Amino acid sequence: MKKTLRKSGQKFIRKFSRVSLKVGEEGKEHLKRNFFGKLRNFADIRLLILEWGLLVLALIMLASTQAFWFGESYAGDAFVGGGTYIEGTVGKVSSLNPLFATTNSEKVLSRLMFETLTTVDYSGNIGMGLAKSIAPSEKGKVWTLELKEGLKWSDGEELSVDDVMFTIGLIKNSAVNSVYTATLAGVKAEKNEEGKIIFTLPAAYADFPSTLNIPIVPKHELEKTDPRTLIEDDFSNAPITSGAFSFNAIQSASKEERVFYLTPNPNYRKRGVMVTNFAVHTYNTVDDVIQALNTNEITATAEISGKKADGLKIGQFYRKNSSINSGVFIFFNTSSGVFKNRNLRLAVRQGIDLEKLREKAPETSELDYPILRTSLELSNYPEISVQDFDSAKAMVQENYDNTPIRVATINSGYFSEVAEELNGQLQALGFKTDFSVSEEAQEFITNIVSRRNYDILVYEIELGADPDPLAYYHSSQVASSDGLSAGLNLANYRNALVDDLLIGARETLDASLRIAKYEKFLKYLAEDVPTIGLYQTNLTYFYNKNTRAFGDNVRLVTALDRFSDISNYAVMKELKNKTP
Repeated sequence: MKKTLRKSGQKFIRKFSRVSLKVGEEGKEHLKRNFFGKLRNFADIRLLILEWGLLVLALIMLASTQAFWFGESYAGDAFVGGGTYIEGTVGKVSSLNPLFATTNSEKVLSRLMFETLTTVDYSGNIGMGLAKSIAPSEKGKVWTLELKEGLKWSDGEELSVDDVMFTIGLIKNSAVNSVYTATLAGVKAEKNEEGKIIFTLPAAYADFPSTLNIPIVPKHELEKTDPRTLIEDDFSNAPITSGAFSFNAIQSASKEERVFYLTPNPNYRKRGVMVTNFAVHTYNTVDDVIQALNTNEITATAEISGKKADGLKIGQFYRKNSSINSGVFIFFNTSSGVFKNRNLRLAVRQGIDLEKLREKAPETSELDYPILRTSLELSNYPEISVQDFDSAKAMVQENYDNTPIRVATINSGYFSEVAEELNGQLQALGFKTDFSVSEEAQEFITNIVSRRNYDILVYEIELGADPDPLAYYHSSQVASSDGLSAGLNLANYRNALVDDLLIGARETLDASLRIAKYEKFLKYLAEDVPTIGLYQTNLTYFYNKNTRAFGDNVRLVTALDRFSDISNYAVMKELKNKTP
């Protein structure tokens, strides 16, 4: 058996060898005949081969280019969640309790960490914040507020009507001395059986919802704290929050600078934010902020006015200019001094060149009166008289007794440039002037503004989402003679008819009647000239080109309203395919 198998294997191997030799010989003959034998023809077809080769190469390049182009068109950088957004602010932070927020830094932190009952929405109108609804009685003297359901604090505790009532009590408590105390003066608040809050006002007020733009603090955290020591409570250093962010930590960047780190609040009532962290870096001066932005120490800032932008490496940043509902005015002190004489106020308005003054504040919109044309559709908006320098100068010579007039402003925005130009024009009209520009804000407010230590003041006032100029022109808001009590009537303007119009407009819920009253009010302003409008203020916001801030469709009432679009802020990008 084994012998038979061995013979069969040897036979197979001899046969396979013969076949392999035959195939090899035939292969050599085939190569010789069909390849080597035809190489002599290469010279005749080399041009054709070259053409085909170039065509194939071109097709390969075209396909590669097409793939690249289509890849670019169907993919691109998109902002994604993550990263830290750092905003630079000017001003110290003495407390994180929103009831005491006074500096820019404190106001920014308050807005990021605490919700308010009402808030300014994307369109620049008053909308609902924590409140679900605010409804007036027929006459507008009683308002009923209902809170949204399911609200929580950052520690998971329920945010309820009791927190609102507790906060209102603190605000109205004189021992607390909150920045919102004047807002609720004379307002009575009670909780009814349905869990709603009934506000009873001393008089009807059509724009009452805007006054409820106040932050709420947690009762369960602060109810055992003595109101007199509220600002000293631990809450002021590490608060429980209700807004988009929760407090995380504080870092001392230097002796005077601090960084406040915030993280997204998991219990925030709106959809989440994109950034992993939001930091507020506080500085002493605007120059410090400029340096920080140039060195990428911060992401963005709203502290740099247009005139300061020359110190920035502009190529690294986007510059967003957004008008806000604030205006810069010339305020005459009408209660004492030179401009108690109405003829001299008229002479100034007729003699100054408003266009030249406004040129000192580029990229701003002109503003004649304290009611924006975009706020109410007024049909009778008083015209400003055309400049007549010679007539104005003659009026000055006839009425002026050569007493030096005090022209005052603060070094903020374009105020100093505008005031300096105004000072020169006043001198050209024949006035002797004492011109001053203050550097320290608190000192300026205490010693100059509150005491009305000026004859002319160049200053800014907030005009609000809904026009209500009562605080700036009603006689109840003038400063006392000793300067210890001072309202916002910076012109110390008194006119009984204006008082009635302002109160009447505030109390009526009839829009057409409000318009009629405000038109008459503006007519008196044009005749009495307690103020001269200059320009509407802009928010100039610089932010890194690799980041995203608030959208272009957001209409701002105040500079802080940029955070109404906080969910849009982002710092991280990834390459993502686009949806066809």
